[in-house]
Amino acid sequence: MPDFSTLQLLTPRLHLRPLQPGDAPALFAIYGDADFMRFWSTPPWTSIDQAHAMIERDQRELPAGEHLRLGVVLRDGGALIGTVSLFHLDAGCRRAEIGYGIAPAHWRQGYQRESVSSVIDHAFGPLDLNRLEADIDPDNLASARALESLGFRLEGRLRERWIIDGRPSDSAIYGLLAREWAAR
Repeated sequence: MPDFSTLQLLTPRLHLRPLQPGDAPALFAIYGDADFMRFWSTPPWTSIDQAHAMIERDQRELPAGEHLRLGVVLRDGGALIGTVSLFHLDAGCRRAEIGYGIAPAHWRQGYQRESVSSVIDHAFGPLDLNRLEADIDPDNLASARALESLGFRLEGRLRERWIIDGRPSDSAIYGLLAREWAAR
């Protein structure tokens, strides 16, 4: 995979770019929010050190193309409001998993769809991937609706796949093929 350390994607309202050290306070505020993390596969962050660690990890791994995580930044004002990621990239099978999250203060404004659509375009365009997968909590109906509106199809449910704060949680697995995205 290519070097992702300088990748920039622009949409009408958003600037998607690699995370920067100055993003740590906003990133911690997002990932430390219990509402945001309600359906995540890990508990809410408890220290800004976790934000610094994510940013430092990205700065090491993005040049190698090991994964792609972009901060979702408002073009009007420059506030970091979320992230979109491609991970478990498999160049041989031309597939990856996609993850995303927008801060609760910015829900229901179309930012998730706008940012995820841009990353899907990049995945099926320049990266020449054939398949994207999303793993969500089946109770996260808003995320399920968002994926379905983008053309993802529910392909199955993995029972008790995650243990989060000592509690088993299922996964709903969604898939999207390049040809399906192109046909939209």
